[in-house]
Amino acid sequence: MIYSGHMQQFHFQHSQKKSILSLGAESAGNFSVFSKNKLFFSKDFGNLLENSNFQDLKKELLLFLKEKNVAPDIIITDIHPGYVTTELGRELSKKFKATHIQVQHHHAHTFSSIGDYLLSQKQLTPLSQLSISTLKSISMDGTGLGTDEKIWGGESFAITKTQDTISKKNTNFLLKMQRIGHLENQILLGGELAIKEPARMLVSILSKFLSKEEVFSHVKKYYNKNQFELLHSQLEQNFNCLETSSSGRILDAVSVLLEFSTNKRKFKHGPIAALSKNSTKPYLNLKPKIEKIEGQYILSTTHLFEYLTKNLHKDKNRLAATAQMYLAQGLCEMSHPSISNPESTTFFISGGVSNTKIISDYFESKGAWKNKKIPRGDAGLSVGQIFYYLLTK
Repeated sequence: MIYSGHMQQFHFQHSQKKSILSLGAESAGNFSVFSKNKLFFSKDFGNLLENSNFQDLKKELLLFLKEKNVAPDIIITDIHPGYVTTELGRELSKKFKATHIQVQHHHAHTFSSIGDYLLSQKQLTPLSQLSISTLKSISMDGTGLGTDEKIWGGESFAITKTQDTISKKNTNFLLKMQRIGHLENQILLGGELAIKEPARMLVSILSKFLSKEEVFSHVKKYYNKNQFELLHSQLEQNFNCLETSSSGRILDAVSVLLEFSTNKRKFKHGPIAALSKNSTKPYLNLKPKIEKIEGQYILSTTHLFEYLTKNLHKDKNRLAATAQMYLAQGLCEMSHPSISNPESTTFFISGGVSNTKIISDYFESKGAWKNKKIPRGDAGLSVGQIFYYLLTK
């Protein structure tokens, strides 16, 4: 039987001699293989929580390894212990007697963008020649387990090179990442239920600056009085409440507040797609509120909702655009002190939310690398996992 799956192939020179298999995340299933200076990148199999998609991925993966005669020495998965790809990685590590390595979700997102840059340049040298201070990254998406056990999704990273790893005879080098900032942590009221019901995010965020009665006035369309009382009590008791810096959850809540979407998520990016579709020209009187707390820059999203609730009488299409621009401007400001001179900076953007037109256009206007070969979202995550390993280990 000849493998007939959809795989992209790239040639990429690196000193790594071991074969690497990476399994991506879960919501957009994909796998990548690096062997003998060739990088193979699979199609997007869709949400792997649908068993048929997961079985398709496993079938094509095993067939590919057999047909290409690849026995992976290293298998990479996300750090989330509950992903089906994490469990698959454990199983395959035992089968092939391979080393199982786990990479944080947004680290992989970042390196999918860096990897896209390198594949486009076809060599490592261009990145190695950049000034250390210019290498920054912004990663925006819905959900990814962070190294602090919180849910990340609106992240700013600094990327630096280790010393004495570059010579004229060796273009290999190592990079390391540091999280330098993120969106303000907000509460996922009810954990994953707040993903399915974005109005739960509204309850937790608005409760920071509005009275209980005022909060209810904004969500009574979605919850009756008794339901709201239970939610508010749950928030006060901090029961089943998770902290998140997710940009996706913020924009979900904005979409519900402005009534562009309902409180029921119909598909993964439904509320954000509705927000983007109804966006026009942003207002210019909202400036990012950034604080430095314990060495990290924090962009206040509570400040955004204070502005929105005070201005709900205004054009909601413009408010939708304003919310997206606020996140983009804030993350850029905390990431790039020299952003006023875009030509002197190089930075990378990744994650599904960064594809939103207003956000994407703003980043690109400031000099962000625009992916050419690898998807910015989870569909490119397995490539990012491999590049993370190749460039940091």
